[in-house]
Amino acid sequence: MNEGRKRDEPIVPMKGVNKDQAKVGPAESVEGRGSTKRKKQQLNMGQTQGWETMQNKLMVLHQKAKQDKKLHFTSLMHHVWNLDLLEKAYSSLKRNAAPGVDGQTYSEYGKALESNLIDLSGRLKRGGYRAKPVHRMYIPKRDGSKRPLGVTVLEDKIVQKAVTMVLNTVYEADFLGFSYGFRPKRSQHQALDAVYAAIMSRKVRWILYADIQNFFGKVDHSWVIKFMEHRIADRRIICLIRKWLKAGVMEQGILSYVEEGTPQGGSISSLLANIYLHYASDLWTK
Repeated sequence: MNEGRKRDEPIVPMKGVNKDQAKVGPAESVEGRGSTKRKKQQLNMGQTQGWETMQNKLMVLHQKAKQDKKLHFTSLMHHVWNLDLLEKAYSSLKRNAAPGVDGQTYSEYGKALESNLIDLSGRLKRGGYRAKPVHRMYIPKRDGSKRPLGVTVLEDKIVQKAVTMVLNTVYEADFLGFSYGFRPKRSQHQALDAVYAAIMSRKVRWILYADIQNFFGKVDHSWVIKFMEHRIADRRIICLIRKWLKAGVMEQGILSYVEEGTPQGGSISSLLANIYLHYASDLWTK
C-alpha cells in the first residue's frame, strides 16, 4: 500500500463514439477492453513496489545493527506507521483467529482495509493509539493444568506485528546462533538438527534439559525495558511496549492489571521473551 496513492481520475467520454463502443462501459469505451484488469494489476504492482522499498529500508537497519553492536536506534517509529508495513502485518495474521475484547474480526476489518489502516497510521503518528486489554482464555495441558492465553484485539495484533518486524531487523543482528525459539526462518527442527550435529561431531559427555516454569507469566516488566534500552532509544517504541505490558487482562468481564508477565498470544511477547533471555541467559551461557 502506497502512502501517495490517489483515487482514480473520472473518465471523460470521447466524442464520436460508434455503436459498438456504446455497448461497452464508459471505462472500456475510452481505454479499451480489459482496462479494469490493467488497473488492478497496476495497483498490485504499486503495493509490491511499496513493500520492496520498505524491505530495503529494514535491510539498511539490519546492516547498521550488524556493523555497530553498540548503536542506539533513536528513530524507528516512522517505519511502524508506514502503510505498506501495516498492510503486510495485517496480511500475515491468522484469518480465523478468535476476536479480542472488541469483537473485531479479520474479515470485518478487511472490508475497509485501506481506510482502517490510514486511520491507524494517523493515530500512531499523533500518539492517539491506545492498547486494549487482552481476553484471557485457558488451554488444557497434558499434565492436567491449564496454560493461560491472551487473545489480543486485531489492531493491537497489527501494530505488534509491525513493531516486531522492525525490531527483528535490529535484534537478529544480536541474537546468538544457538538461539532458535520464535525467530524468523528458524524452527525447533533446526534446533534438534544442531543438537544432533554437536553430538555426532564432538565428545559430548552430558546434555542439560531445562524448562523455565511459567516464564511468560513471570517476566519482569522493568527488566524487559532495561534490556531493550541497550539498543532501542526511540521513546515512542518503548512507550508502545509499556502500553501492551500494562494494557490489562479481561477475564469473565472483570478487568485486572498485572505487574509482571507478557500476554501469551501476542506476537510482541515472543520477541520480548527473546530479548530478555538474550541478556539474562544466552550471553551468560556463551
